[in-house]
Amino acid sequence: MYFAMARGLQKDNIDVTAMEMTKWFDTNYHYIVPEFEKEQTFHFFSNKIIEEYKEALTLGIKTKPVLIGPVTFLLQGKEKESGFHRLDLLDKLLPVYFEVIERLENLGAEYIQFDEPCLALNLSEKEQQAITKTYNKIAKKFPALKVFLANYFDCYGENLNIALQLPVDTLHLDLVRCPLQLNDILESEHFNPKTKLSLGVVDGRNIWKNDFEASIKIIEKASKKLDPENLWIASSCSLLHTPYDLDLETTLEPEIKQWLAFTKQKIEEIVALKHLLKADNDGYLHLFEENKLANLTKKSSKLIHNDSVKTRISNLKSSDSHRESTFSTRQVLQKQALHLPLFPTTTIGSFPQTKEVRSWRLKFKKGILSQQEYNTLIAKEIEDSIRFQEEIGLDVLVHGEFERNDMVEYFGEKLNGFAFSSYGWVQSYGSRCVKPPILFGDVSRENPMTVKWSEYAQSLTDIPVKGMLTGPVTILQWSFVRNDQPRDVTCNQIALAIRDEVTDLEKAGLKIIQIDEPAIREGLPLREEEWKNYLNWAVKAFRISASGVQNQTQIHTHMCYSEFNDIIASISDMDADVITIETSRSEMELLDVFVDFKYPNEIGPGVYDIHSPRVPSLEEIENLLTKAKNVFT
Repeated sequence: MYFAMARGLQKDNIDVTAMEMTKWFDTNYHYIVPEFEKEQTFHFFSNKIIEEYKEALTLGIKTKPVLIGPVTFLLQGKEKESGFHRLDLLDKLLPVYFEVIERLENLGAEYIQFDEPCLALNLSEKEQQAITKTYNKIAKKFPALKVFLANYFDCYGENLNIALQLPVDTLHLDLVRCPLQLNDILESEHFNPKTKLSLGVVDGRNIWKNDFEASIKIIEKASKKLDPENLWIASSCSLLHTPYDLDLETTLEPEIKQWLAFTKQKIEEIVALKHLLKADNDGYLHLFEENKLANLTKKSSKLIHNDSVKTRISNLKSSDSHRESTFSTRQVLQKQALHLPLFPTTTIGSFPQTKEVRSWRLKFKKGILSQQEYNTLIAKEIEDSIRFQEEIGLDVLVHGEFERNDMVEYFGEKLNGFAFSSYGWVQSYGSRCVKPPILFGDVSRENPMTVKWSEYAQSLTDIPVKGMLTGPVTILQWSFVRNDQPRDVTCNQIALAIRDEVTDLEKAGLKIIQIDEPAIREGLPLREEEWKNYLNWAVKAFRISASGVQNQTQIHTHMCYSEFNDIIASISDMDADVITIETSRSEMELLDVFVDFKYPNEIGPGVYDIHSPRVPSLEEIENLLTKAKNVFT
């Protein structure tokens, strides 16, 4: 059933479309969006959390079960019909939570953690009232339960006073994303010193070694106002977002490795901080000194710092982020150059990689295949894909990206400033995992990265072939990014490297170049008051990457599985000649924004969900196209 919801199902006269999938807050983890109806009912369906708790008990381990909080669960879903708000379902949902809590409590659970990251958002009065109602009801029904309420990814903000007055045992703080909120809490008139605080000082979303000296100062500040027995030391958020164990990495540059901490090491850091705060800490002082030295070396390492890159960043001009002419001028010249029909057809870029293609890459890396043998195989695969696209009548072709492993890792491998783990996998969604590059230093490009195969593909056909690149914001968002300089500076470094690649593709004869930015939405800060600053530098970085070409060259960008209705003006400011967006899962719902906002450039709405094995009918595609046409005519 889960896979049917996540991927769709066509079997035995059953035809179910996949549910929407989107990013979990501002992370690169995806979730299936819950769908709610006015008369929705809820039932306790899966015993997973019960069985896992019992399994730990049999091993002699008493755990703290963790549940997504009911308010966050509802808010992260969506209504599938009008006439109600999903929070209206709270009274129907809470009895199911009570059933789960009761079963866990009967098994001996003393603490239960409720994750309510919605508390990091700008909540309405109704949403704040839902939080208060929920935890008052839980406290009333389970007076002996110690409720551990966790918010992460940002501050509590204007929700802080609400949170401080809740009848909970422990309040968790993400002090990596929002270190200053500790002062707000300790100084608040609503803070009860008997409330325990969980201090999230170890970064749960990035892989850099903790700064013990800084963390100890934070913990000591809290301990001056609270009994130390009322303080927890924790990661900032779930360790879902970091790889498992740095000890497995035997090929990383030792100098880089000393700066890192994966999940296992982060747990060790939490334990070390606990012991370093004790009076009898002699057995742990060597860890403090090692930590201090490792963090100190980052400030002067030649692996990290490149003067020529820093000079190029400081010399950026306003004109570097603007095309030569306005879109209306470019559009005329591009139509003359490309001769595309109405409703031109294309694919987004990468074609499926068979086991055979992946085996070639593995054999090449192991030295079983020579460079020439590998190139011959890839060239044949590209030619076959070009011929197939010609045969079915696509108007703009792609080379298929058979030489690439991952849309970020491939570029990171060819750029200075990146390193790669062997086992640094993290979950993206379902069974799909990704291995993010480690962006540790100043970024630069020594040689062209994609020109060879793109130029070869274009040489095989008279039909335009798109050059395919990953944009600077997405490379930033989908990497483990250095924490020793502002993210916008790092993003501009990547943008300049991509800009060089774009101009080289143009010189090689590519008339259309796609710069994918699927992650631009997920980079938004959770609080709207911080959006403007982020969008300013993110849009600027994209424009730097795209603005070195002539008017006749058509720049595309692509976004998938993102709700961007609230940032459409910034999407427009990116000034891509064509934007392609995933719209099939939402049945063109994402296009509603274009009814009010007159998007000035060209749009390619996606009509075929390539993440689902389900094959849509011709009628479905026609209906989607009709919906899209009605929006723009």
